[in-house]
Amino acid sequence: MAGYLDQYGKGDERREKIVKMMVYTLIALVAIGGPLLFIFHNFRQEQQVKKFFTLLAAKDYKAAYALWGCTDAKPCTGYSMQSFMEDWGPEKADPSNFRIAKSRSCGSGVILTVDFAKNRQEALWVERDDLVIGFSPLPGCPHPK
Repeated sequence: MAGYLDQYGKGDERREKIVKMMVYTLIALVAIGGPLLFIFHNFRQEQQVKKFFTLLAAKDYKAAYALWGCTDAKPCTGYSMQSFMEDWGPEKADPSNFRIAKSRSCGSGVILTVDFAKNRQEALWVERDDLVIGFSPLPGCPHPK
């Protein structure tokens, strides 16, 4: 026959087990999520640059130029299609063998250092919000003081 005090403390044991499980789950999420966040933090911007070089390799210069935010409807005033072709046209380099050497978050964008062609390296800037590509205004991110 079960006595009145046989169930005494069962609720505390159950609560303790739930708290331990929650703590272990939180530790596991931080241990797995932290490195994944570090690895994939600039993923969208890197994919945009890969798309840009794929379009250049396919010689689809108009679509590649559009990734710079320049279209027929909204032309770029400071970077014409002629200037774009001088920088990225077929006589400049073969963009099919590119490699993203560095990826650094910097304020509202990402600076991607890309190696391609014969010892040619370019620092590109990709905005975080709209993924517009441009030349990096800085050689690297300034360190906060």
